[in-house]
Amino acid sequence: MDAAQTTRYSLLLRIADPQNHAAWIEFLGIYEPLVYQLARRKGLQDADARDLCQEVFRAVAGAARRWTPDPDRGSFRGWLYRIASNRLVNSLRYQQRHGRAAGGSDIQRLLEVQPDGPDGDTQEIDTEYRRRLFQLAARSIEHDFSRSTWQAFWQTAVLSRDVASVAAELGLSAGAVYIARSRVLSRLRRRVQELAGEEE
Repeated sequence: MDAAQTTRYSLLLRIADPQNHAAWIEFLGIYEPLVYQLARRKGLQDADARDLCQEVFRAVAGAARRWTPDPDRGSFRGWLYRIASNRLVNSLRYQQRHGRAAGGSDIQRLLEVQPDGPDGDTQEIDTEYRRRLFQLAARSIEHDFSRSTWQAFWQTAVLSRDVASVAAELGLSAGAVYIARSRVLSRLRRRVQELAGEEE
């Protein structure tokens, strides 16, 4: 299974213990930005998006012991997306009833938030999850490489710059840039798998 498509089950087991602060810090480091970005894209202001995050993760904390991996029920991120979507719909309905509209059509936003199909539309959260894993992995390995090796990777693989130009700027041969990029990509893949918790 692709590392980007899995959620580390051991992390989910550890967050079932509300006293496991290290697990919660790791869990929130990965998932809180996903829920926050989803809320902002659906029109919530910063404070409301942060409130939504608290509600979602309070619900996750209460239900974490009961969640088990089951392909028939969908992925953990799908479950998380459904919780976030439901809380978001409730928040927008509350705002509509109490005259606290953030602009635009509340009804239209409610319709846009509704998940598609039984598993919900998790494409947004999956994309944000992969982006977040990449950021965490890149940050954690960057200092394992020399500046020129890291820049050879970053400039060509992330910023899609021409190998010859990057090689000239860094004073390296094109072959050295390819080797540097390959070394970093290999390490980055392993780190993403570690963070995602993929088990062979």
